[in-house]
Amino acid sequence: MNSRAKLVAAAVVACGFLLTVLAAAGAVLGAGLEGTERASLAAVLERRLGGVLMVAFAACAFLLLMLRTLHEFLVLLPARAAEQAAAMLEQPSTRLTVQGGRELRALLVAVNRIAEQRQTRDEDIEARIRAANAAAEADRNRFAVLMSELAQGVIVCNPDGRVLLYNRRARALFASSSGHGMAALGLGRSIYGIFDRHLIAYALENIDNRKRAHRHFVAVTESGRLLRVLVAPIPETGAAADAGAGRGLSGYMTMIEDMTETFESESARDQLLQELTESSRGPVANLRAAAETLHDYADMDAEDHRRFLGIVRDEAEGLAGRVEAAARKYAAVLKARWPLEEMLGSDLLMAACRRMVDRYSLRVCLDEIDAELWIKVDGFSLLQAMTYLAARLRDEYRIRDLTLRLSRDGAMAHIDLIWSGVFMSTETVMPWELDPMNAAGESSPLTVRDVVERNGGEVWFQRDRAAQRAYFRFLLPAVSGQQAGSSLFGAALVDSRPEFYDFDLFKGEETGLALDERLLAQLTYTVFDTETTGLEPSAGDEIIQIGAVRIVNRRLLRQESFEQLIDPRRSLPPQSIKVHGISAEMLAGQPPIDRVLPIFRAFVADTVLVAHNAAFDMRFLELKEAATGVRFDRPVLDTFLLSAVLFPNQESHRLEAIAERLGVSVLGRHTAVGDAIVTAEVFLKMLPLLAEKGIRSLGEALAASEKTYHARIRY
Repeated sequence: MNSRAKLVAAAVVACGFLLTVLAAAGAVLGAGLEGTERASLAAVLERRLGGVLMVAFAACAFLLLMLRTLHEFLVLLPARAAEQAAAMLEQPSTRLTVQGGRELRALLVAVNRIAEQRQTRDEDIEARIRAANAAAEADRNRFAVLMSELAQGVIVCNPDGRVLLYNRRARALFASSSGHGMAALGLGRSIYGIFDRHLIAYALENIDNRKRAHRHFVAVTESGRLLRVLVAPIPETGAAADAGAGRGLSGYMTMIEDMTETFESESARDQLLQELTESSRGPVANLRAAAETLHDYADMDAEDHRRFLGIVRDEAEGLAGRVEAAARKYAAVLKARWPLEEMLGSDLLMAACRRMVDRYSLRVCLDEIDAELWIKVDGFSLLQAMTYLAARLRDEYRIRDLTLRLSRDGAMAHIDLIWSGVFMSTETVMPWELDPMNAAGESSPLTVRDVVERNGGEVWFQRDRAAQRAYFRFLLPAVSGQQAGSSLFGAALVDSRPEFYDFDLFKGEETGLALDERLLAQLTYTVFDTETTGLEPSAGDEIIQIGAVRIVNRRLLRQESFEQLIDPRRSLPPQSIKVHGISAEMLAGQPPIDRVLPIFRAFVADTVLVAHNAAFDMRFLELKEAATGVRFDRPVLDTFLLSAVLFPNQESHRLEAIAERLGVSVLGRHTAVGDAIVTAEVFLKMLPLLAEKGIRSLGEALAASEKTYHARIRY
């Protein structure tokens, strides 16, 4: 009911009450009169009935007016102020309209003053936050640029293989290695989705056993890139390391170099050498035989002498042709390996000037240099080409004075090597561009034209007869200084940010009978583990972390993982923290179990659950069914019980013992996702062993597990 309806209802009730009082008063007055007095009163009232009704109407009108005034001051004004106050929460600059009685006006003024103080305080806090964020962002940006400058990919992980840091190069190496539409590399993701877990485990074990500072291995990505990976441990620091309590690692760093092009280049070089060697053996043998014949039979007739000389000439020409072809192929291999980098053109010319002065004793000056011009080139090869041309000018035409000029024409940069007084024809300098560069003890199979073409440019020879000068002009791609700086900086900012991805969940349910009849090798599994506050679920212990990975077609999909910390809403016993390393600070702000279980239930949909000592984990989940309404009714396989089936005579069926028994490396133990990965690898090792025992279907595996002695354990 709105305020207007309430006002009408109050007026009706008040008027009815007033009329009832007046009627009751008349009834009481008439009850005490005698017959003649009562007749006289009735006659008077009959004559004055109109006046009485007018008085009653006036009284009702006055009462209605009073109620309306009270409603305005006591109901409407506070209600309007409340609505404005609600708007003030969304828009801090809003102020209450000061109106009403003195008391209400004083209250509204006080509220406005409080709002002004709050707005001033919030603006000051926001300004400080912006300043702090700007400083932190500046530091992060500098670090991002530093990381982006590294030619190698860098990934830093904690002992569980979780990625803590990566740079732009690492992101580029693994940008398209995933087949599921998700990035293979990201903050918080497992590095085991990129590299085989055994490779890293082997590298870390060799570092520890042989006291090495680092270890290398070679890996191949899904896209076929060949990577050389350096693994370096990060030792523990702080109180634990000082006390000698932990000799383990706080993490490890991997530096990744893409060896694909280098390997292909070296393979091409080796192939060229092999081909040259194989193709040269015959001609060399023929030359040797002909030379020995000419030496041993100096008195042979003229015809034989000419024939043997022809053999020598033909074989020498053929051998020279093969060597020349191999040199051209090798030059092409070298061109393909050149890195192009952005640099200031003035820096290149300064380096060329020093090189020409130091090596060839030339007098070189710089003229008309555009100091803001950036170029994208291979600086070393260009230096070789420029100094090679300068050396030929000195050696063949005695030119000692040169000028270097740098300018821009549209999208191209012009680098001119200028001299005066001596002119030559275009036909004369043409071989300079096509001959291999050899000068001052430096030799290269590349030509000047090779270098320029590889840098995406051209080289010209021109004469300026009016100024009596000639010059070589190098035309090279130009990049603006702003683009050169901002593109790198911006890329570092964007690519250094963490990215998060959702999981694809299956919704359908399958009947238990159909699952029981299916082969173990054909099922999809979710291998999971929990970390808890203690070992007694029925006594009040709670889950604090759930981790899971998926197995599809007997393949462990490490990138499809689930991991979530959970607020247990109770204290953590110190002894449990020593086991899993999860502190109360890590759980602060994490979602409670009733929010996590529905998400986890969706993640495990359409799969068979696998866990080690599954009865323990499932008991925690069962105790939450009533409170959360989430039921985990999927079939469950227990690697603890399966180990008892496979190894009934073994004393220990702990996860570490089974892993050692089956040759599975244990990393990241006593974290939910770490234990889930180890359990998944153990389970995959068990599948062929179960098949050998005649246990091939899910129903057979469940039945065999129930027959073991350990299946009697209850929590």
